[in-house]
Amino acid sequence: MARRRQAVTIRHVAADVGVSLQTVSRVINNEPNVRPELKERVQEAITRLGYVPSIAAQRMSGSRSYLILALNDRARTIADWRARQGTDWVDQMLLGGMLKCAEHGYRMIVELVDTHSDHVERELLGAIAALQPDGIILTPPHSDNPHIVRCLTEQQIPFARIGSNAQDAGMPISMDDEGSAAMATRYLAGRGHRRIGFIAGAPEYNLSGWRIDGWKTAMAEAGLATDDLLQAGDFTFASGERAARALLALPSPPSAIIASNDQMALATLEVARKAGLSVPRDLSVISFDNTPMMQFTQPQLTAIDQPIAATASMAVELIIAAQKGEALPDRVTVIPATLVERNSVVDAKQTVSA
Repeated sequence: MARRRQAVTIRHVAADVGVSLQTVSRVINNEPNVRPELKERVQEAITRLGYVPSIAAQRMSGSRSYLILALNDRARTIADWRARQGTDWVDQMLLGGMLKCAEHGYRMIVELVDTHSDHVERELLGAIAALQPDGIILTPPHSDNPHIVRCLTEQQIPFARIGSNAQDAGMPISMDDEGSAAMATRYLAGRGHRRIGFIAGAPEYNLSGWRIDGWKTAMAEAGLATDDLLQAGDFTFASGERAARALLALPSPPSAIIASNDQMALATLEVARKAGLSVPRDLSVISFDNTPMMQFTQPQLTAIDQPIAATASMAVELIIAAQKGEALPDRVTVIPATLVERNSVVDAKQTVSA
């Protein structure tokens, strides 16, 4: 049987060049306090021996681990995975976060944490002890969980709070949920819609309330009533069905509906279809998130495109800046969303061909 090839370690590189392990580690981490001639010799040995630097080797140069830990909601993420409905949020977070980490020689690891758990602090401390991350990215609803925020503050670990407007601790980054909902509402009002329904997201997410506020603000600006046009949802398809049915059963139903995420928008399409309504001829629909499926619906859905990748990338930049002791923003960092126009909205009372 063929013998397994021994892996090249940092010790092999150090022995080959005749330097200490710490010197090799400083070269790996591109630190300035290494003579150019010595740096060239170490890099040549790394290439010739086929050494792949490890996280352990990177840690030898100091207290940094070169790891950034991102926390996502366990229950919702696993539910989506098991239902095989995809988790575009996680995909986009990895896209932005991992690419930005790679630029700076870092790695990003995702952990799933149940924000409702009585043991959330113990889970978090366990992850911190095992991974020793240089910083942590919190995603909703973890971003405003007081137990998690207090725990990280006490541990003195830099952390970014995606989807938070709180400035009491950490580095908040907003995708301007309130402004995004207002943008969608103004767009519909500008196309002549007077009865604009809104399906809200899960109440444990602060961003759900901000989106309601944005809708209400834009409705008030246009002189439009909101009275019976708000329905509660929880980001699931089933809740979207219930909310859409309630809205369309009103004595004066809306001519347009904004759903706070894509699953509830899909549910709205299905409810409209079963009611014999054509989208957009009889009902205009706008969604939040703009996951890939929005391009394949019939009709393709107009949607608020949340810059998740750009936001995760900014979170990594802020954490690395904090590690370096650089100046940080003294206010919430805002990464604005955009409205992607497709085929699910027409002017009010306009007739289109089916």
